[in-house]
Amino acid sequence: MTAATARSATAATLVAAVMAGDNSTEAAPLSGATAAPEPVADAGLRTPDPGDHRKLRWPFAIAPIRIIAPVTVFVLVISAWTVVSHFVLAADSRFLLPPPESVLSKGLLNAATRTEILTALGATVQIALTGLAIAIVLGVAFAVLMSQARWAEYSLYPYAVILQTIPVLAVVPLFGFWFGYEFGSRVIVCVMVSLFPVITNTLFGLKSVQPAEHDLFTLHGANRWQRLLKLQLPAALPAMITGFKISAGMAIIGSIVADFFFRQGDPGIGRMIDVYRQRLATEELLTALLLSSLVGLILFWAFDFLAARVDRAHGKRA
Repeated sequence: MTAATARSATAATLVAAVMAGDNSTEAAPLSGATAAPEPVADAGLRTPDPGDHRKLRWPFAIAPIRIIAPVTVFVLVISAWTVVSHFVLAADSRFLLPPPESVLSKGLLNAATRTEILTALGATVQIALTGLAIAIVLGVAFAVLMSQARWAEYSLYPYAVILQTIPVLAVVPLFGFWFGYEFGSRVIVCVMVSLFPVITNTLFGLKSVQPAEHDLFTLHGANRWQRLLKLQLPAALPAMITGFKISAGMAIIGSIVADFFFRQGDPGIGRMIDVYRQRLATEELLTALLLSSLVGLILFWAFDFLAARVDRAHGKRA
């Protein structure tokens, strides 16, 4: 048996196992191949488990550069900020960019201001997460539909592109007229701004499956539903999570923009930013902006962590 024939037989065996729902990682060796030797039991030695290094390293094994580099940039930014505030700006113009210690004392360390900002930020995050969840469900559903029917892609994808290019600030007043100025309208804005990355990345992942893999599933008589669940969706998962990461930050932006214009209901961080702007309370304004950015960064890290887990699982299966 040639090497190419052996590889084809192995791939066909794996596809047959997937079709049968067999998740076992053990497979019988091919004929003519030499089976791996069994580990020799020894009272003093233990055969190392290939997964032990992952158990010992994760989640604490982080390359030093991944900590040193952002910390270095943070220190440089804070240093430049301090120099500009204290030595470049005049004393009567320092309100334009107050020093970091002033922002810290008046923004985060002041109990009343901190409670006000965190309460508004909580309302903003609630709207953003709701809009992001709806965008993920709708985006994945539309992408799956477009991947299964060419007419659906031709019919729906141009409108997804148009949705991405519509200026949000222009349609926010219309949403207020049509749906009111409460929670629902703000969620619609979040869905609008965060839907396109989910659709695009999911569709790309679903269509990135190699033709040879499709041929193997066809050879084993897989129907469209089996092909979608056991081939396309697992292959598309890394691209889908990339779309989720992009949409998470955009959902935060959409929630802030909606709150900035919809001045009814529970005040969010967008309205607090506008209030601080009117008061010329730059310390509180910068605190609100930094905390909003931190929320977006946390959401990005969460999806990035999920992506790393998916990549590790794919590597393990490979």
